[in-house]
Amino acid sequence: MAILSRKPRRPRYWLVTFEVLLVAALVIALGLFGLYRHLEPQLPDIAVLKEVRYQIPMSVYSRDGKLIAQFGEKKRSPVAIGDVPPDLAHAFIAAEDDRFYDHVGVDYQGILRAVLTFARTGEKRQGGSTITMQVARNFFLSSEKTFLRKVKEIMLAVRIDSELPKDQILELYLNKIYFGQHAYGIEAAAQVYYGKHVGELTLGEMAMIAGLPKAPSAFNPVANPERAQIRRNYVLRRMRKLRFITDEAYQRALNEPITARIHTRPIELDAPYVAEMVRAEMYQQYGEDAYEGGYAVYTTVDSRAQQAAESSLRSGLRGYDERHGYRGTKRRIDLKQIKTKAGWNRELEEAGPAGDTVPALVLTASDTAASLYTTDHGEPELSYDAIRWAKPFISVDTQGAPPRSVKELLKPGDVIRIRKNSEGRWVLTQIPKAQGALVELDADSGAIIAIAGGFDYRLSKFNRASQGQRQPGSGFKPVVYAAALESGFTPASVVNDSPVSFPDPASPGGIWRPHNYSMKYAGPTPLREALAKSRNMVSIRLLRAVGLPKVIELAEKFGFAPEELPRSFTLALGSGTASPLRMAQVYAVFANGGYRVDPFLISRIETQNGRLLYQATPAIACMDCADGKSTANQAKRVISEEVHYMMHSMLQDVVRRGTATKALELGRSDLAGKTGTTNQYRDAWFNGYAPGIVTVAWVGFDSYQTLGDKETGGQTALPIWIEFMKEVLRDVPERKFAQPAGIMTARVDPATGNRLPASIPGGIVEIVPRPTPQPSLDAMIEQPEASTPDTQAETSAGTAPESAPPEDEEAEDAPSAPPPAEPPKPMESLF
Repeated sequence: MAILSRKPRRPRYWLVTFEVLLVAALVIALGLFGLYRHLEPQLPDIAVLKEVRYQIPMSVYSRDGKLIAQFGEKKRSPVAIGDVPPDLAHAFIAAEDDRFYDHVGVDYQGILRAVLTFARTGEKRQGGSTITMQVARNFFLSSEKTFLRKVKEIMLAVRIDSELPKDQILELYLNKIYFGQHAYGIEAAAQVYYGKHVGELTLGEMAMIAGLPKAPSAFNPVANPERAQIRRNYVLRRMRKLRFITDEAYQRALNEPITARIHTRPIELDAPYVAEMVRAEMYQQYGEDAYEGGYAVYTTVDSRAQQAAESSLRSGLRGYDERHGYRGTKRRIDLKQIKTKAGWNRELEEAGPAGDTVPALVLTASDTAASLYTTDHGEPELSYDAIRWAKPFISVDTQGAPPRSVKELLKPGDVIRIRKNSEGRWVLTQIPKAQGALVELDADSGAIIAIAGGFDYRLSKFNRASQGQRQPGSGFKPVVYAAALESGFTPASVVNDSPVSFPDPASPGGIWRPHNYSMKYAGPTPLREALAKSRNMVSIRLLRAVGLPKVIELAEKFGFAPEELPRSFTLALGSGTASPLRMAQVYAVFANGGYRVDPFLISRIETQNGRLLYQATPAIACMDCADGKSTANQAKRVISEEVHYMMHSMLQDVVRRGTATKALELGRSDLAGKTGTTNQYRDAWFNGYAPGIVTVAWVGFDSYQTLGDKETGGQTALPIWIEFMKEVLRDVPERKFAQPAGIMTARVDPATGNRLPASIPGGIVEIVPRPTPQPSLDAMIEQPEASTPDTQAETSAGTAPESAPPEDEEAEDAPSAPPPAEPPKPMESLF
């Protein structure tokens, strides 16, 4: 039986393959869906991109809008997309994502290329990232290269593209991307590399910046100009290929030289002590966010006054330093070994700038002149007149003979310091060893108008104006006098200027015997005269008569902290401690009519979007506001209107005929103040004011060593104050305090201070309160040489005075506190 043959059945190969692929696709789809469902809840909310807050450094400004400093590692200045030049936007699109306006946030063609590259090489190379994906990564994700992070990035990019306009996405990208050199965003990059705003860039510069995000270090035009040029030219070719630019524009841009260099945003007002005070206060308030929140901090500082403060302080310190002699050259180089300008520049760079001084290298020296080399000021010459002052320093009170020739003082190879004098000529100088501080306050509000804490912040960050605690010396006496006037004394009251002594176990023989510097005493002296001439004995007797508790109570109302006020009679001579800023606060009471104000530096704070975050609302001294009818923002009265008027008149006499007569050169009748000099001339002060404006100048060594013989407040600090006030009072009209109704002018007996009846002729004219009981002063005219029962009682009450030298009209000395175990340490700073 024949068997019929049949064709073999064709295998269903393609069907099987299709089924396998279909199943695989379904598995992948299900896997991707599952992955999506797993990851979707973990994705951040992209709504934050609609009101994004960039990490922007804090900017500090003067009250007239000049940039003082910026704090924060990330340099950034966001710009709106409408302000971005089209060529710059096109450069980034050409370099990073030419299908940006066509895809849905993800360029699948690019991703496919990245997948094929991985399959072929096994390497995870970054690829296929669109601008939108970079926005997702930079705002929400880390930069690690993992599969899950890439999936999240894709999912976020699709969501971002579906919810935000393309232009907004591009704006986010251009303001967020990193360009190297701490520059984030295109505006910061333009300023860092070219010192321009984005609208001022050339096409070549735009292409250079657009080429940076791919590899900011490798394509850095400053560090690697050759590689950066290759990258720039690639971006230009892409722009031409995409028809963003013409062939002519392309050729011009190719021919542009590489001009990039590091630019920092110019500081418009050099006030580093101010900047550090603001930084510290902002950090205390906002923590690390202070450096990233984009705060614009406007201070109370006036740029003109601040510049005058820095200049006056440096001038005064230099004047003190130069009259004590030249300390010689500390640095020399061998001109036979180092022959090139490049080598000279390295040596001068190590010396560095300091204040208004410039390092210079002596090339040649003759009898009459020396030729110099400087890095930035050419090759000036110093004549003999420029070095004539330089007597050799031997000790703080001793100098050698003046140099007979230039070459006697300077030798080739010496690294010296020079400065320009008031005539614009170069002269020899040196960095002062002594330090100083100057503070100006608006006396009516407490606003800090200017503050300088030392010769140069770069040499020492310790702010002597706000951090330095020094003895105020005779600068404290007006507080004692104010307490006496509050107790019934008048400017005409007579107190005995004669020796007095107190038990004091710490003093030789167990007795404290303060005395006047000259060892001369005037006997019975009116308070007006005693304050003008700064008589120690009168201050001590006044404090005893008024009582130590009352003086301390009033001092605290003025602004002194309790720990700054010793509980002893030496307080009458200024044995406490105070910073120049504190003394300015104290004297503001006399400068504003008798009100306590508190110093402040920050006027207002704005957010990066210009929203007002903080506005200072200081208590204001208001002479026109009646007590009891004041607003909530009126400062508290510290001394009565009558006492203030008398104190102001007496402090004016310090300038008119007392220890501060040098201030008369300002040609104003409304100036007042008080000098201060402490034991062994360790501190020199002038605390002075014109109504509404108070300024304090201080000079001393950080080591508490002596400034030298006769370096008093009137000799050393007052010239700084005068130079400064000459500038800030220019065009400021004189202002007078109105005489209160409770004050009258009367004839008084100069021997007793009592008012004379109309029937008795003679006497002197003085301002006094309208009739009030006079205190009995008979017991104060004569004082024992040794302790008395009542001084022993005072000692038993715990108020025994500390050892203190005296004071007279030339040098007002206060007892000195023991120097600290080590010099004060500066605050840490990011400036």
